[in-house]
Amino acid sequence: MPADLATARQGRRAAVKAFKREAILKAARSVFSRDGLDGATLRAIAAEAGIAVGTVYLHYPSKEALYADMLAGSLADLLKSLREAVTNVPEKERLLAAALAFYRFYRERPDDLYLGLYLAQGLKPVGLTAELDRLLNGRLIQCYTVLGEGMRHLAPMDAEAIRAETVSLAAGITGALVLEATGRLKILGDSGEAVVRRQVETLGMRLERLRLSA
Repeated sequence: MPADLATARQGRRAAVKAFKREAILKAARSVFSRDGLDGATLRAIAAEAGIAVGTVYLHYPSKEALYADMLAGSLADLLKSLREAVTNVPEKERLLAAALAFYRFYRERPDDLYLGLYLAQGLKPVGLTAELDRLLNGRLIQCYTVLGEGMRHLAPMDAEAIRAETVSLAAGITGALVLEATGRLKILGDSGEAVVRRQVETLGMRLERLRLSA
């Protein structure tokens, strides 16, 4: 077989594989949203995608692996957004830029928020497998690191202090997103972005006092 013909066939097979994978991921979002991780099955996902369940198994050995792939992709997009948000931004403004980028990413992509929080499970703790959890936690930590880097330029802080402040900030942003998504902030006459800005302002003042006392 001529080399160019073999290359063309490989290209077509790769394109078909990528198309089917995207169809599976799209169907999985719908099924996970409807049935939650516990209730979803690869058979239901295959039916939603209009393909044979065996085809799904060729791409993913389990629904947990499929869920993890979706979440890993979401976290990769979040990391990209965070890094872009702080690029070429003055050091003193990076914390706010990163915090707002974190908030706006999930504000504009609520399905990713639900995916990350397993909201279809009613917020009860849910794990995948130990290996998948380690992988996803590692990607989440990468995202949190961008938030933490914005604090290094504001005050002298050791690694543990940065970790603690980063976790508090991320928790506050996530809480604002959940309250906004459920309509609670609107009832209270507030918005998620305003909450995030106040949280960063308060943190900034605390770090400024720390810098002056050092």
